Amino acid sequence: MAAVGAVPGVARARGADAIEPDIDSTGAWGARSPQGNIGVLQYRPSRIVIHHTVSANTADSSRARAHAHAHWVQDLHLDENGWVDTGYHFLVSRGGWITEGRHGSLQSLRGGRSFVLGAHTSGQNERAMGIACEGAYHAGAVPPGAQWDVLVTLCAYACVRYGIPAAQIFGHKDYGSTLCPGVYHDMLPRLREEVGAAV
Repeated sequence: MAAVGAVPGVARARGADAIEPDIDSTGAWGARSPQGNIGVLQYRPSRIVIHHTVSANTADSSRARAHAHAHWVQDLHLDENGWVDTGYHFLVSRGGWITEGRHGSLQSLRGGRSFVLGAHTSGQNERAMGIACEGAYHAGAVPPGAQWDVLVTLCAYACVRYGIPAAQIFGHKDYGSTLCPGVYHDMLPRLREEVGAAV
C-alpha cells in the first residue's frame, strides 16, 4: 500500500484501524439537499458492491473535478431517476479523491454501527455499501493508479469499521444483468487480495 500522503484521498491512521481515507462530505462539495427522508439502518452492511459511473474518462485529476463529478451523479439520480439523493454511499474519482454520495454515509461509516439505505444495487441495498468509481470501464479502459489505490484504502477502512470480510467485495454485475463495473469486475480478485492485506 502506498504511504500515507502519497496519493490524494489518504489521510491518517486511527490507532490500530485501517487507514482512514480523506473523504469530502456532502457539505464539503456542496451537495443539494435530499428530496425526502433518507433511511438509516441500525445494523452493519455485510458486503461492498463496486460500480462505475460511466462518466467521461477525464484526465483531470483535481479535487474540483471530483466535486463536479459528485454533482453530476447527484443531479442524475435526483432529476432523472427521481431518487431521494445520490444512490451510492461513496464516489472515487479518477484522480483519487473520495466524495460522500448519499447524505449521512460518512457519519455512519465512522460510527461503524449503522449505515444509510442506498439505491445502487437492486436486492442488495439493505445489506451492501455501494462505492462508485468515476469513469467508464466497460470497454477495457484501465482505472488510473490513484483511483485504484484510494479504492483499496476506502474498502479496507469500510471492512474494518463494519467488520466486512474482504471476500465480501462484489461487483454490480454479480447481482443483475449489467456491464457495471466493467473491467473493475475482472479486478475484484486483486481488490479483495489487496484489501485483505491492508486489514
